[in-house]
Parts: sequence; C-alpha cells; structure tokens
Amino acid sequence: MNRVSVLSVAFAVSVVWIFMREDHVHSDEGMWLFNNPPRELLKKKYNFDLTDAWLEHLQKASVRFNDGGSGSFVSPNGLTLTNHHVGAESLQKLSPKGKDYYRDGFLATSFEEELKCPDVELNVLQSIEEVTARVNSAVKPEMLPSQAAAARRAVMAEIERESLEKTKLRSDVVTLYQGGLYHLYRYKKYTDVRLVMAPEHGIAFFGGDTDNFEYPRFDLDVCFFRVYENGKPAHSEHYLKWSSEGPIEGDVVFVSGHPGSTNRMETVAKLQHRRDTTLPYALNLMRAREALLIQFSERGPEQAKMARSDLYRVANARKALTGQYQGLLDPAIMARKLEEENGLINKISADPAKKDAYGSAWQRIADAQKTLAQFEHEYALIEQGHAFDGHLFRIARHLVRLAEEKAKPSAQRLREYRDSNLESLEFELFSPAPIHAELERVKLAGALSFLAQNLGGEHPLVVKIFAGQSPAARAASLVDRTKLADPAERRKLAAGGKEAIDQSDDSMIRLARLIDADARALRKQFENEVEEVERQAYAQIARARFDLYGTSQPPDATFTLRLAFGVVRGYQVDGVDLPYTTTFGGAFERAERQQYREPFGLPKRWLDSKDKLDLAAPLNFVTTADTIGGNSGSPVVNRAGEFVGINFDRNRHGLVRNFVYTDEQARHIAVHSRGILYALQTLYHADRLVQELLGKQ
Repeated sequence: MNRVSVLSVAFAVSVVWIFMREDHVHSDEGMWLFNNPPRELLKKKYNFDLTDAWLEHLQKASVRFNDGGSGSFVSPNGLTLTNHHVGAESLQKLSPKGKDYYRDGFLATSFEEELKCPDVELNVLQSIEEVTARVNSAVKPEMLPSQAAAARRAVMAEIERESLEKTKLRSDVVTLYQGGLYHLYRYKKYTDVRLVMAPEHGIAFFGGDTDNFEYPRFDLDVCFFRVYENGKPAHSEHYLKWSSEGPIEGDVVFVSGHPGSTNRMETVAKLQHRRDTTLPYALNLMRAREALLIQFSERGPEQAKMARSDLYRVANARKALTGQYQGLLDPAIMARKLEEENGLINKISADPAKKDAYGSAWQRIADAQKTLAQFEHEYALIEQGHAFDGHLFRIARHLVRLAEEKAKPSAQRLREYRDSNLESLEFELFSPAPIHAELERVKLAGALSFLAQNLGGEHPLVVKIFAGQSPAARAASLVDRTKLADPAERRKLAAGGKEAIDQSDDSMIRLARLIDADARALRKQFENEVEEVERQAYAQIARARFDLYGTSQPPDATFTLRLAFGVVRGYQVDGVDLPYTTTFGGAFERAERQQYREPFGLPKRWLDSKDKLDLAAPLNFVTTADTIGGNSGSPVVNRAGEFVGINFDRNRHGLVRNFVYTDEQARHIAVHSRGILYALQTLYHADRLVQELLGKQ
C-alpha cells in the first residue's frame, strides 16, 4: 500500500520540478493559480488555447466545501456534485432514528424532499486581487519578529475587513510562495445546502481501506447537494454541462479544485525536520486515534455508526502521512532536493547583490527548526488541541476565545476571530448537529493518554489538566458535566460575552479557561520564533526565484482554487499493464474474487441488477493531473469545459506528490461521467436527477 516501486522513485527523481533549469516544465506538473494559468505551456504541449472566458466559467462553476473538499455546479438550479466521502458527515447527521443514509443511500424525488444540512458552507471564488505590496509595506526592516508578525496580521485583517464591507463577500488574504506573494480571495458563500442523492456506502467506498490509494478501483464515490438562496434553488449562471460519453485514453483533461497543502518549495532543513520530528509524531497520533476508533466501533452497530466518519478521516490521513514519510526516507529524493537547493544557492552566491539580499534565508529556516524542536509537541498538543480530541472541547475553546477576542479591534485578534471570518465560524459553532457523549468520552480519554505519553505524567501541564484523575475518569467527568452539546447553551454563553464565560461553571469551559494562557503562550512562541522567521526567510527565497525565473512555477497548495491538467492514461506495475478505465463488470469480478466479504460486499441493488447491466460500461478512470488531498470532489473537464468525471483519490505512487511530482505511475483517480449517469439511470432510477444533468429539466 505504502511502497513506492523502484521505477516510480527513479522517475520521480528525474522529473521533480527544478528551479535551476529554465526548460524544466515538460510534465503535467502544477496546481496553477487561476490568475496565473499556464497558457503558453498548454498551447505548446496540447495546442489548447486557455481563454479568459473558459477559465472564468470553470472558476465560478467550482465550489469549495469549507470543512474540506471540492465540488462543482452541474445544473443551472444549484445542483452540486462532490464525493460521498466529502458528504459523509452530512449523511450521518441527517439520518433520522431508524435510518442510515450513509450506509443505505438517499434520493430526493422532489425539491421538497431535499434535506437541509445543519452546518455545510460552500464557497465559490469570485475574484482574486494582488495585495502583496500593501501587506509587505506594513512590515518594517527594523521590526522584531513579534512586531513584524503583529503588523502583518493587522494589515491582512484590515484588507479583509475593507473588502467584506465593500463587497459583502467572504474575503481571505492568502499567503502564497510561503510569503512571497499575498492575494485577496473573494468568495460567494452559501449556507443553505440540501442533500439530493447519495449511493450506498458499499459502492461509494467499495474495497474500503484495503483498496484505498490503490488502482484499479470500482467506486461510485459521488454525492449530490443543492444550494438554495432565499428558500429557493439558487440560479447557477456558471455550471458544467455533462458529457454523456466522458473521456477516452489520450484525452487531455483539467481538474479544478482546492488542494489542501504541498511542501514542494520547502528547504531541505524543513523537510528533514518533517521527516525526523513532525511526521513521526503525526503518525503516532493517527495510529493511536485509529486504534481507539476501531476498538470503539467493535462495541456494537450504533457505536460503529457514531465513529465511522472519524475513522475514515483518520485512516485516510494515516495512509497519506505514511506515504509522505516513506518519500522523505528515500535517500534519492532527499539527495535530489539537496541538489536543487544547492543549485539555487550557487546561482545566488554568484551575484554579490543577490547573495546579500537572499543568502541568509536557508540558515534562518534551519535555525527555526532547531527552535521548533524544543516545544513542537507541547504546541501541537495544547494549542493545536491534539490533547483534547472531540467536538465539545473545540466548542469550549472557541467560546472562551471568542469572548476575549471580540472585545479587541479585528486587526489585533487571533486570525480565526477576525471580522471577515466570524460569520463562518459562528455558523459552525452553533450547528444543531448531534454530538455523541459516548464517543466524546472515548476520544477525549485517548487524547489525554496521548498527552501523557508525549510529555510524561509529571509534566506540569499534564498534572494541571488531569486534576488528580486518570485519563478515563477525567474525560468522563468533563463530558458528563458539560451542557455544550446543546446549541442553545452555546448561544447563551456567546451572547453573554466575557462575563458569562468567566462565571460559567461548565466543565469544558473551565478546562478551556484553565489551559488558555499556556496555549496562547505556546502559540505566541510559535508565531514569533518559528512562523515569522520562516515567513520572512521563505519570502527571500521566493524573491530570489522570481528574480531568476519569474512566477513560471505555481506556489504550494493552500486550499484555494487551482487548475491542474493531465492526460487520461493507464500505467504499468510489475510488468502488468493497468488500463486507463475500469468497468462495472470489474466491480463484480473483484467482489466475487473476495467472496463478497466486507469491504467487497456490493449493495443488494447492484447484485440484483447484474444481469440487466452493461458490464462494459466505464466506472473509474485515471489521469496524470497533479492532485493532492483537498481535491476530493474536484470536477474533471475536457477541452470544451464539459464535466467528464469527479476526482476521488490518488494511487499509492502519488503519495510522494506532497514533495515531488511524478507521472510515470502516479495517478489521480476519478469516477467516469458516463458511469455516473448509467448508474443513476439503471440502478437508482433517479430520473429527475438524470434529466437535470442532461439539461432536459
């Protein structure tokens, strides 16, 4: 699963992007900014003219699920398509007692039957504005790192506040090239989002954990929602027309989505720190959580239902992190990264002016890693909240901090409490979605144990947090004595401000207050001694690259809209040719070989309909396009801008793409548009939905 073949690594080393060569772009690498797309490259390589109109249409037809994931409008009536695993939490939250939409699927046959999600926010990018000069002008050369960080946060918050007041659009200043550029992204926001259709989990995640990050795949990983405005289906001027035929081998296709994060521009010192400190800690955390959730799920079917969305997320993260870790353990990849870095340093050193301006950056980043190593675990556990896993503590922390931060001017607040973000934060904070106390106790007890494992039982923070109890007893006491599962209680505390928070005897509020000073101190130390130092140093490196090569390479992913492209193409593993597409028949063959045991038990409707199906119909396909986590649900379109598929996974050869790009074996995996349509018509009898997708309604 997490192995990378010799052939894959060899090719990764040979094609990883190199800033020292001006002719380096020959592969399909790149998560490109929509305001700096690869027009010349696409024209030269694929004879494709990327017009402004084509790009704007795709941009405004693409949507971001604010809690993670991508999607697209696929009709003029606000119909939105994403992955089943992106919609999983909503499916679980919307299931009434006695029903299980996540397991059994859901289909609305009318607008009236569409179910309103309790806490889904969708964002559609409207515009991008360059604000680098204004952000940089706020930071003066004589400032200490702490002063520079405060000045930068203040000006970013001010830009966002002004934009929000002027446009009424969600406004986020996005850091690109690790501080080389700053862009203002404006989004139209939708919060009335309703469930339309989802297949059974058994086919949406057919093969389960066994086949995750593998290929061939046989998954109908789709979920349809609809956005509403003023109680009516929203009109989508920009939506993707459905291709009934879909892609064939050799087609060039485009992926429009919101990749979460990549680390391709990080220095070798930073990558070494990830390899030796950050990733081992993160993997231990994911393994501990995964084991705990598996054990909890085995208590019974209800417990399994409670835990499954968490378990999927954690298992997926563990596998992705394992792939990253194996990539950084590969000497060939690290040697190549070092070669690239030294090449850039040598070019800078050859010019005295450039050496003076940029030469110190790499050492500053290396020094920051040494500083981070001294308190990274405390920061992750206390400030990032790894020691307090669960919804209830996150709610408590937000309430405690919201009361304090709202009393300050927006420019002086912690970033997540700035004016431009408050509406989205409060929408999530007051969600009426159910919180399961039994699962909260187990997750919190496990997190507290993980805290002690990492810091030691006698650490002052551990002693303070445990309050003389065992992890299990402390977790039970905290969960059983809080009222924060009730949204009305949250609203009451938020409305009461700091006085209400200070006077509250709620157990979770008291815990959040107890450790808030320690958490804030760790955050301040991280922001001033690590983040700001890195920000300034990476900005130097970015300017050096701009001086030498311009912005001919896209920045690392930032969960903002990006354009990727590639070719529909199979590949070879161990001498076996894998086709570019899989079929409905292949799903039945895989299920039969596995004797229909979980997770290969096809849904009953599929088994009952086998004799009526065209088993040669395409189901999944692969392309060379450059995708990463966060691209889940991203639409795949053809030259005409038509919808031909939906991204849902990478194969194991693509797990090193956080650091290097390869297209010899690495592929992103998508559901075929023809396969989706065929399943809706023949298996789900979703006639209303099919007519809408085909533009006949």
